[in-house]
Amino acid sequence: MSDNQYHYDVKMSCSGCSNAINRVLSRKSEISKFDISLENQAVDVTTSLPYDDVLNIIKKTGKEVLGGKVVV
Repeated sequence: MSDNQYHYDVKMSCSGCSNAINRVLSRKSEISKFDISLENQAVDVTTSLPYDDVLNIIKKTGKEVLGGKVVV
């Protein structure tokens, strides 16, 4: 199965917020790459997981996901 790229707009107020997301995403072996931008309030993920699975992983940190899209 090929990897998909997803973009999420996530409300993050500090480095603790981005670190929490970093921790949960780095635990998933199905996620091959991710980039968290506190400045842009964005999380980009490359993974074999479905969009909604990654969305739920991010939501489990307690951060508000304002939107998102499938990039590729």
